[in-house]
Amino acid sequence: MTVEILKSKIHCATVTEANLNYMGSITIDEALMDAAGLLPGERVHIVNNMNGERFDTYIIKGTRDSGCICLNGAAARKVQVGDVVIIMAYASMTPEEARTFKPQVIFPDKDNRLPNKD
Repeated sequence: MTVEILKSKIHCATVTEANLNYMGSITIDEALMDAAGLLPGERVHIVNNMNGERFDTYIIKGTRDSGCICLNGAAARKVQVGDVVIIMAYASMTPEEARTFKPQVIFPDKDNRLPNKD
């Protein structure tokens, strides 16, 4: 038996674009993807804190350090530029693995930049 456990989370990112005329997906700044342990094509669950919408899509790698969080295609109807979203990915693992697993959670600033680690 396996269970679905939170693997990665980008907590409270700001939507920078909503592009209805593009194939469905979410474009995420590559630096944010790396920090959260997310991969191109990976399925993610998105929660819009501003309107309560919840939906799944897949990731397209965006330009590194651009701050890009862009919902594409049908998902663009679920957000507006400036909305705050939570982006989560899950992984299947055994209960034994899940007991010790630590998800990668990041907290970008209002410009979708990671805090400096000085």
